[in-house]
Amino acid sequence: MTQRLHLVFGGELTDIRGTEFRDVQNIDVVGIFPNYASAYGAWKAKAQASVDHAETRYFIAHLHRLVDEEEAAGPTEELG
Repeated sequence: MTQRLHLVFGGELTDIRGTEFRDVQNIDVVGIFPNYASAYGAWKAKAQASVDHAETRYFIAHLHRLVDEEEAAGPTEELG
């Protein structure tokens, strides 16, 4: 069975219509979760807690999509 890790993170954006963070040093890394359901629960809690801050958004990153063991070089290896 393939493990499908998900990262939940967020912070204040420069523009609410975009995805650029105002200060990357202050990104809130909520955690890494073993499945989408638990990541979604964490994302929802953080999103609801920050509802009064319009510039703050949280995201779910699908970490399992970053590395494809079947490929000769995954996307991260090509950067080096």
